[in-house]
Amino acid sequence: MLAVIAGLIWFGVRQSGWTVPREWNPWAPLAVTDPITPVTRYKLRQLREDRPACLAALGTAREGALRFDALADYSPTAACPLENIVRVRRAGVDFNAPFTASCPLALAWTMFEEHGLQAAAQETLDSRVTRVEHVGSFACRNIYHRQNARRSEHATAEALDVVGFRLADGQRVSVLRDWDSEGGTAAARFLLAARDAACKHFGNTLGPEYNAAHADHFHFGMRGFGLCK
Repeated sequence: MLAVIAGLIWFGVRQSGWTVPREWNPWAPLAVTDPITPVTRYKLRQLREDRPACLAALGTAREGALRFDALADYSPTAACPLENIVRVRRAGVDFNAPFTASCPLALAWTMFEEHGLQAAAQETLDSRVTRVEHVGSFACRNIYHRQNARRSEHATAEALDVVGFRLADGQRVSVLRDWDSEGGTAAARFLLAARDAACKHFGNTLGPEYNAAHADHFHFGMRGFGLCK
C-alpha cells in the first residue's frame, strides 16, 4: 500500500508539479495536528530510530495537550534497555500515574486524543474524557509472562494498557464492566468507538475481543501495521 502511495506521489509531482499534502507525504515531518491517513502509521514507525524527529513531532502538540520529560537512554534492568523514551506526565487528559513510553508511543497517544478519543466521547457520551486510568507501560517480561515467548512490547515501553476513562460530567467507563461488542449502552458504544479510533494510530490495538487476557483493558502498542481486535 505504501509503495503504491509513494509511486503515485512521485508520478504526480513529476507530471504536474503538484504539492503533496503533508499528511500524505511519507517524507514530510509528522505533526500532531496532521489529518490521519494510511501514511500516518508508517511515519510513526519511522520515528522509532529517530529521537530528534520524534521529539520535534511531540513539540507540535497544541498548547496544553502534552506534558512530558525527554529521558536519556537507560536500562531499568540489564535485560530490558530503553531507548528513545519520554516520561508522560499529562496529555490533554490526566493520568492516574505518569508513565514511561517510547517517544513514538507518546506521539501516537497524543494524536489519538487529538483525532479520535475525544470525538468518540463527545459523540457517544456527550462529554469529554478528563482522566485515563492505566496499569502501566513498561514491564521487563515476555508476552503473557511465558518463559519461552518473545519479548512483550512492554519490555521496550512501546505499549500502554488502559483500563478505564473518567469524563467531565462525572461518568466512569470501565473496559471490564462496560465492554459489550453489540454496543448496547452508551458506555459500550464509547468503548467501541475509542477502540476503532485507536486502530488508526497504533500498530496494534487489543481488547476484550482479542482474548481473555485482555478482558479488562485495551492494549495500545506500536508494533505491527494495524492489528485491531
